[in-house]
Amino acid sequence: MSQQQSKQREQSRSGTPRGGAVWALVITSVAGFMAALDNLVVTTALPSIRKDLGGALDDLEWTVSAYTLTFAVLMFGAALGDRFGRRRLFLVGLTVFTGASAAAAMAPGIDSLIAARAVQGVGAAIMMPLTLTLLTAAVPAAKRGMAFGIWGAVNGLAVASGPLIGGSLTEHISWHWIFWLNVPLGLAVLPLARLRLAESYGTGAPLDVTGTLLASGGLFGIVYGLVRGPADGWTSSYVLTGLFAGGALLVAFVVHGTRAKNPMLPMRLFRSRAFAGINAASLLMFLGMFGSIFLLSQYMQGVLGYSPTEAGLRMLPWTGMPMLVAPIAGILSDRIGGRPVVATGLFLQAAGLGYLAFVVTADASYAIQLPGLIISGIGMALYFAPAANLVMSGVRPSEQGIASGANNALREVGGALGIAVMGSIFAAQGGYESGQTFVDGLRPALVVGSGVVALAGVAALLIPAARRPAPDSEGQAPVLETAVAH
Repeated sequence: MSQQQSKQREQSRSGTPRGGAVWALVITSVAGFMAALDNLVVTTALPSIRKDLGGALDDLEWTVSAYTLTFAVLMFGAALGDRFGRRRLFLVGLTVFTGASAAAAMAPGIDSLIAARAVQGVGAAIMMPLTLTLLTAAVPAAKRGMAFGIWGAVNGLAVASGPLIGGSLTEHISWHWIFWLNVPLGLAVLPLARLRLAESYGTGAPLDVTGTLLASGGLFGIVYGLVRGPADGWTSSYVLTGLFAGGALLVAFVVHGTRAKNPMLPMRLFRSRAFAGINAASLLMFLGMFGSIFLLSQYMQGVLGYSPTEAGLRMLPWTGMPMLVAPIAGILSDRIGGRPVVATGLFLQAAGLGYLAFVVTADASYAIQLPGLIISGIGMALYFAPAANLVMSGVRPSEQGIASGANNALREVGGALGIAVMGSIFAAQGGYESGQTFVDGLRPALVVGSGVVALAGVAALLIPAARRPAPDSEGQAPVLETAVAH
């Protein structure tokens, strides 16, 4: 431990000799792009994967959720990097992610594809948190705002372009290339990271193995029960065991977070209304958004007959809108505070999903769907811009790393739960037999998605309003009345 601390002091004195801030920004942005892209790149490829490898609805759900779930509950990259070296663990995570991408591309069946996706999530869980810590260590404090902005824009581009990239590769080459794409990127970044990133260490806080196991087991049990419920029956012993055991493990995780010395998610953070409100909103927002995109991308291809590329392009008014609206949302949040901007965005996204639920039919034109997609996209953009600042403003500066990791994990959990919940609603009311049966399942799922995102808007309203700066602190950013009880 003392040796690591001396290494860190030596590194702090020598700066970043291996390549500086620009190389760090390039390397971490490319790695973040790869991890963020794999959240949505697979959605427009699902019909082709189902046709090629077979599988039922629950198999398609696991193709997406295996990645998001392991990504969410194994967000231990920052803690491991602090102890064993951030660059070293970043290289490990990137290697695992790249290798698993190749395995997914070569998967001979749906089960091996799901397994490879789960391993991809493990690699992303190690790699992704370290992109920010490595960037923070490499960039001078005065320039971090700009660096984080570029890093965030690249990640936003990955989310926006995911369905389009996935659709284009699937249509013009094959679905395998949505995973092969990561391999040359990973192989290019690995030597650059080894040569151009400086090693650094953190406090060496112990890894919360107990908390990780409780969270992983609990979430897996609940998602398994929700995914298998429509196929096996909600009274099936496996389904009931998954749901009840998962719920019990999550309760144990909460208790552990209140009593453990160094928990992965300290429950005392939720005493802050700001932190609790924005995290509840994030969980619910991703639940409604991911579940809707999962079904709508299949609807556009399987029911309306669009090609994968055409479906990806038609999703851009939703997924790509944050690239246009986010700067405006940032200006608004600086002027009137983040709470009203986030809440407005969530209510707009709820309205967009409700509109889509009303207009989808077996032969709906794209023109009639477009207003719902645009409204949802504007809403998502208004949420994304101020959300990170609200998360960081709700905790002490020393706890911002934990807070950021927790918020990212809850978003991924929301995505996995959204696919499971809305997939179950779809399966209970409809199916793949015809365009009409698909619409019969899609409509109630979108209604539930709209309601869940509206609840996210209500949660955002619970965030305390920003205080105006005092006259002697002009020029400082507004702060939240967090009322944190420690």
